[in-house]
Amino acid sequence: MPDRDWNLLTTFFPSNWQKLAMDNDAIKGLRQDKSIEDLLRVLLIHFACGYSLRETVIRAKNANLANMSDVALLKRLRKCKEWLRNLCLSLFAESGIVFGKNKLQFSLFDATHVKEPGKTGSLWRIHYSFQVPDMQCDFFKITKTEGKGNSEDLSKFPINNGDYIIVDRGYAHSSGIAYAVNKGAFVCIRVNQQSLKFMQPSKSERFPMVKHLKKLTQPLSIGSWHAEVIAPENGRIAGRLCVIRKTPEAIKKAYKKVKRKAKKNGIEPKDSTLFLSEYVILFTTFPEKDFSAEEVLEWYRIRWQIELVFKRFKQITNMGHIPKYHDDSAQAWMYGKLFIALLTEKIMRCANSISPWGAEEKLQSLAEFPIYAPSG
Repeated sequence: MPDRDWNLLTTFFPSNWQKLAMDNDAIKGLRQDKSIEDLLRVLLIHFACGYSLRETVIRAKNANLANMSDVALLKRLRKCKEWLRNLCLSLFAESGIVFGKNKLQFSLFDATHVKEPGKTGSLWRIHYSFQVPDMQCDFFKITKTEGKGNSEDLSKFPINNGDYIIVDRGYAHSSGIAYAVNKGAFVCIRVNQQSLKFMQPSKSERFPMVKHLKKLTQPLSIGSWHAEVIAPENGRIAGRLCVIRKTPEAIKKAYKKVKRKAKKNGIEPKDSTLFLSEYVILFTTFPEKDFSAEEVLEWYRIRWQIELVFKRFKQITNMGHIPKYHDDSAQAWMYGKLFIALLTEKIMRCANSISPWGAEEKLQSLAEFPIYAPSG
C-alpha cells in the first residue's frame, strides 16, 4: 500500500492507537522493527488478507515492512492481544456502544460456525462469552457442530453464582436455563416457542401468551407478566415475560423472514407463527426490583447490537477457520479480526456520507483492505 493510502487509513484508527500500543506493552521486548505503524501493518496483512504466518512474513519482507520469522510474528501477535482488544473497545465507543452505566457484570453468550479450509473441511462451532462492561472475551470453546453434547447450550459455559447472562433464542432450552439458575445465575433469553413452554405462576394452566400479546396493539408498546418455564423432571423456573411490539417496518421484515423459511421447507406459514413474529419476547429471571421490563429489553437490545457486529465480523473478514491453538494467540487473532470488521464499518460509513477531496475511490478501495504493496 502506498504511504498516502496508509496515511488515509490511519485517520480511521482511534486517535490514541499508538499510545494504546505502548500502554499495553505491544512492543515491549522487541529487538527489531519497533515501528508501531509497521507492526500494525504487518498484523493487518495477517488478519485482513487471511494469509498464514509464513506467507505474511514473506510479504512483509517484500514490502520492506519487517524482517522476521513466522515464529517471531506469532510471539508478537500474542503480545498484541490487549492492544488489539483496546483498539476494538475504542471503535465500539465511537459507534455509540458504550458500557459501564451499570456496575453489574453481564455475560453475553453466543456461538458461531467456522469451517476448516478445503472442500472437505470439518464444520466447527465456536462458543464464546463476551463480558460487558469490561468488553472482554473471557471464554471460548471449539466443538464439532454434530454429535452428542455439541449443541448450543448454556452448560457449555462456566457459570458462577450472581452472573447475569444474556442470550439469543438458540439457547432457549429449559435444561440450559435450569442449569444456569441452579448455579445461582440470572438469565435473559429470547423465547423460542417450540422449545419453551410456559405455565401460569403456581397454577396448572398454561400461560395464555396470545391473549396477553393481543393487548399490545401500538408499536413499541411494552408488556410484562410473571410466568414459569416447564423445566426437566417436572420442575418449574419462575421468571417474567418481557415483551415489546415491533414497528410496522420491522413486522413486515419479520413476515418476509417467516414466509421465506416456510417456503424453503415447502410449507405454508401458520397464522400463529406470523402473529408471534410481531413481537420480541424475552424470558428473564433478572430481579424485578433491579430491572424493569424496559431495562430488560434495553439490555437485550445491547446484546443484539454486539451480535450484529459479530455477524459483520464474519462477513467482512471471511473468517473460515481459527488458525491458532494457544489461548493468547487465538484471542489476539479474534480481536484482530474484530478490529478489521469495526474499521471497515467505520470506513464505509464515511464513504457513504462524506466525499473527502478526491478520496471517494480510495475509501471504497480501502474497504477491501489491500494492506500491503509488494515491491516490483
